[in-house]
Amino acid sequence: MTASGRSKPVPDLIAPGLDVLFCGINPSLRSAETGQHFARPGNRFWPALHLAGLTARRLTPAEGPELLRHGLGVTNVVDRPTRTAAELDPAELRAGAEALEALVARYRPRVLAVLGVTAWRQAFDRPRATLGRQPERVGGVTTWVAPNPSGLNAHHQLPDLARLYRELRDAPEVSG
Repeated sequence: MTASGRSKPVPDLIAPGLDVLFCGINPSLRSAETGQHFARPGNRFWPALHLAGLTARRLTPAEGPELLRHGLGVTNVVDRPTRTAAELDPAELRAGAEALEALVARYRPRVLAVLGVTAWRQAFDRPRATLGRQPERVGGVTTWVAPNPSGLNAHHQLPDLARLYRELRDAPEVSG
């Protein structure tokens, strides 16, 4: 449920004490239609998780709840589905950042991984942020920024995503 009491178009996959809580920017129209995270064909989230060694096999969006058994979860900065994340305005991202901070403080994952450096920069007012571990903590936990796995993001290909997710997997907070 959202703060307003309405159901989210794509429910969070979350539980207390996860190793990593992945945070997408916002659901795609396809994800909202199916109720599944990263459901759009061409999204590289699921194959990157597997190639990074975070899951034993490549899961499908419909198998999203299986992530919890691997100590992983998924949420979004903004709940509103759009065709592209570029349709979000800065106020939505900032409001989403506040809600995310509260969610993370409540569930206390070991690491929060925000998937999208541009969204991170706007939502958390960090205009010069780069990929990787961030100097600030969100909700009191270690925070990483990784590339957006959307097929629309041509800056990073699947091997890049898998390498960055592997670095996250090997972080002391996750692997220790």
